[in-house]
Amino acid sequence: MSTVWRERLRADVPASLVVVLVALPLSLGIAVASGAPVLAGLVSAVVGGVVAGALGGSAVQVSGPAAGLTLIVAQTVATFGWRGACAITMAAGLLQLLLGAARVARAALAVSPAIMHGMLAGVGVVIVLSQLHVLLGDAPQASALANLRALPGELLHNHTPAVFIGVLTLAVLWGWRLLPQVSTYVPAPLAAVVIGTAVAALTGWELQRVDIPGDLLAFDAGPVWPDATAPTILAAVGAVALVASVESLLCAVAVDRMHDGPRVNLDRELAGQGAANVVAGALGGLPVAGVIVRSTTNVRAGARSRLSTVLHGVWILALVLAAAPVIELIPLPALAALLVYTGVKMVNLTHAQQVHQHREMPVYLLTLAAVVVLGLFEGVLVGMVCALLLSVWRLTHATVRAYHDEHGWHVAVEGSLTFLAVPKLTRVLAQVPAGTPVAVELNADFMDHAAVTALHDWRTGHERGGGTVEVHELHHHWYAEAITGQRPPARKVHPTAWLLPRMHRAVPSGARERLTRGARLFHRHGARRVGPLLAELARTGQQPTQLFITCADSRIVPSLITATGPGDLFTVRNVGNLVPRHGDEHDGSVHAAVDFALQVLNVRTITVCGHSGCGALAALLRSDTHPAPMPHLRRWLRHAMPSMHRTAPRTASPSDHLTRLCQQNVIQQLENLMTYPPVAERVHDGRLELVGMYFDIAASQIHLLDPHHHAFTPVDSPAPR
Repeated sequence: MSTVWRERLRADVPASLVVVLVALPLSLGIAVASGAPVLAGLVSAVVGGVVAGALGGSAVQVSGPAAGLTLIVAQTVATFGWRGACAITMAAGLLQLLLGAARVARAALAVSPAIMHGMLAGVGVVIVLSQLHVLLGDAPQASALANLRALPGELLHNHTPAVFIGVLTLAVLWGWRLLPQVSTYVPAPLAAVVIGTAVAALTGWELQRVDIPGDLLAFDAGPVWPDATAPTILAAVGAVALVASVESLLCAVAVDRMHDGPRVNLDRELAGQGAANVVAGALGGLPVAGVIVRSTTNVRAGARSRLSTVLHGVWILALVLAAAPVIELIPLPALAALLVYTGVKMVNLTHAQQVHQHREMPVYLLTLAAVVVLGLFEGVLVGMVCALLLSVWRLTHATVRAYHDEHGWHVAVEGSLTFLAVPKLTRVLAQVPAGTPVAVELNADFMDHAAVTALHDWRTGHERGGGTVEVHELHHHWYAEAITGQRPPARKVHPTAWLLPRMHRAVPSGARERLTRGARLFHRHGARRVGPLLAELARTGQQPTQLFITCADSRIVPSLITATGPGDLFTVRNVGNLVPRHGDEHDGSVHAAVDFALQVLNVRTITVCGHSGCGALAALLRSDTHPAPMPHLRRWLRHAMPSMHRTAPRTASPSDHLTRLCQQNVIQQLENLMTYPPVAERVHDGRLELVGMYFDIAASQIHLLDPHHHAFTPVDSPAPR
């Protein structure tokens, strides 16, 4: 035997035994809850382990009767009878085989998780309501609402033996985790059922128990094609195939995140589930699906390959053949308590919180309620319709608001402006008084013809009435290009689309590894967004309209604070955002950048941007009493000495004095720029504008220099929402 096989056996055999301890009681309980023969649950557990485990695409997923299918199986049995339900299971398996062969498995992942979580939560509620009656020693009603109505009456009756065993089983299930040393080796479901069975046997109480046929080979539960209309049969087959497939594939994807072995092949997994359902239906078993509880147990027990899944099916078969009398000792109230516990767990609060964070709670709640009130298939349809309507609403939703401040009237528009948003747009625009100046802040990611027409018609009418309208498009110029007849771009690129998810500061790797990871993030997220724009810039060359001189401080991101993108700014960065006066021969890099920007790029604006808390200028202040030990930095900062003289004497606190120095430094560098003859010539001719900017990092506030008063004033920001 090879080393690989020895390692697999050493890991997979113990894991398979642990999975059996979880799967056996759950399979029995799900069969009882589905209204199927008890042996049908065991048949599906064996088939799910052997067939789906051997043929599926996941190395560690464990399949078998699933609690998520309980409701649909119960409805199928009630409609077609048990043997008809077996035929439906076989047909659903054949459909899964066809879908797997067509390689459409990933399409099943398009179902919203909110629908799946809501469906499972609804099934959990239905299971709890029905199995509480079994726990109380009675039979469940025909529907969830009937179970709910009959529950108070059941609680008033005295079913002491059944209630005692059920409550005892529930207590063990909930309290078993308080014994971590024992629960590591003995799963809670097995312990609870064993304790409940032992107490029932010792007391000798008359309780309903598991019933297994004496001659297993004579088990008469093969498939019989139901006598029903074709649409009814097709609907049942599609429902079983859809729910079993989606649950299995989502489970496979979730389990894939828990181990480092081979990745799942979803198409093969779907085909393997189909083959298992064909065999399960032929042998009189329940529908098979991937089960997250068993799969998680398998991974945590150390399983390495599909051998663990297959062996767990073999062990269950051996137990059924060798220990059927022992299994028949299990009281049904104990299994009902196990299912009540499972049903409560299916209403997963963590999943509900995730759905809420993604603002999909209406889909979750409507699916849950529809499953409980109408049924599983109807509930899924309601959830799909709700998810579709929510998606359409989000795609067409636009926020439009008008407000007035000390600067006049403003209209802020955000989102996607389509014909559906036109009534809201026109209603808000009507709030603006006639004849007034108004600024429209258009932050739209899309505008269709109806929205452009509505906005332009209002603008024309407002201007004819004596008002003025300024349209400021923050991102893509949808409106401007539409009214001027320009051809819209093939693909819109957000100015800051190049921004990627930041790497965590605590990544324990070197600089090269961080750069490599950053490059991969760009290739994965940024290249596809900004690629068309960069390709166009590579073809046409850069045509920036502005030279932007700022500090090398890592907290300053020019394209972020100016809402620009690739090709917009020709940027020079140095320590202290300094511009040496013309004729200084010690540093020619800024001079070279100015020449290139003016002579080659023909920029129309030069901006000098300073910022709060500049470390270079702070070092200059400290050097009065503590000379800097860095001679190159000292030589460079001599270009900032005129800024020091502008802020003398020191009459304010150190922090206020540094703020004044940072702002006066911007003014000084603009004056230094005027010592460059090409700059002075273009400024005097009106071909070039010099702009001073100051960025307050702590307040995220940009200030612009008023050239007449030599003071910085904050840029107006929209009114808070």
